[in-house]
Amino acid sequence: MKFFLLSDNIDTQMGMRLAGIEGIVIHEREEVLEGLEKAMHDEDIAVVLMTTKLIQTCPEIISELKLRQRRPLIVEIPDRHGSVKIGEIMDAYVSEAIGVKL
Repeated sequence: MKFFLLSDNIDTQMGMRLAGIEGIVIHEREEVLEGLEKAMHDEDIAVVLMTTKLIQTCPEIISELKLRQRRPLIVEIPDRHGSVKIGEIMDAYVSEAIGVKL
């Protein structure tokens, strides 16, 4: 089982390649959906790493996949600018999942 990266910038892709993780650089919503579809049909991919910016292109689809699909695990990683606070995103996910604002 392996990791796969969907990134919005080359810097993140290069860093992950140094760690042995292959991936692609994409920018548009359609490309994100195609990349996810490809990763979901590859039996070797267990974890898909996605930058925050790409998750924001289609949050409703990503949330649905996280809740419904057993494989692959979709993990959000901060982008190089760090403009979004991961803690706030996690609070939002938990609040949405349990129906209570934290």
